[in-house]
Amino acid sequence: MPGHFEPLPGGGAAVALDDVEISIIRSLAVQLMELIGPGPAEDTSGDPLAELFAEGPSEPPSDPVLRRLFPDAYGGPGQPASGKEAEEQRAYSAEFRRYTENDLRAGKRENALAVIRSLDELVPAGEDGAVLELAPEESRRWLGALNDLRLAIGSRLEISDEEDSDLLLHLSDEDPRKPMVMAYLWLGALQETLVSTLMP
Repeated sequence: MPGHFEPLPGGGAAVALDDVEISIIRSLAVQLMELIGPGPAEDTSGDPLAELFAEGPSEPPSDPVLRRLFPDAYGGPGQPASGKEAEEQRAYSAEFRRYTENDLRAGKRENALAVIRSLDELVPAGEDGAVLELAPEESRRWLGALNDLRLAIGSRLEISDEEDSDLLLHLSDEDPRKPMVMAYLWLGALQETLVSTLMP
């Protein structure tokens, strides 16, 4: 089980993590939560439906990582950059974002928080760290968080496809991007093994 998730009897997954790995994942999850930001301000009117109908932003985020985590629903690479069709796509994307982004942010925040909480609850198993055991629902939350972490790191590293990822494998040890590349690849391996535990 070291270094990769394995299925648990009856569902869920387990992985052995050492103290450094626990620290890295927790730190990245905290940074992800800080990047996503707090939820909408609480409504003081006492109306429980107020948040349900609260509108989100209509413009894409300025931060490239947030743009990757919350992409436009319409258009994108290979789509017209100007003209009436592009204008319509921007309008549709703005409308879609207005009614979905708050919920998407809340879901990503909850996934990252689930990762932090499960790591904080780990009981050390000696010098080798601890074994993390996740129930099926926790496994899905971890999967969402691992995906978001990889998207965030990939965006910072300007990885847009597998070819970019392969080129980064050959960075020298002195390259300041090397630790993030190693984290990106390691999280990818964790994500892949977690996916396999969730497959029937």
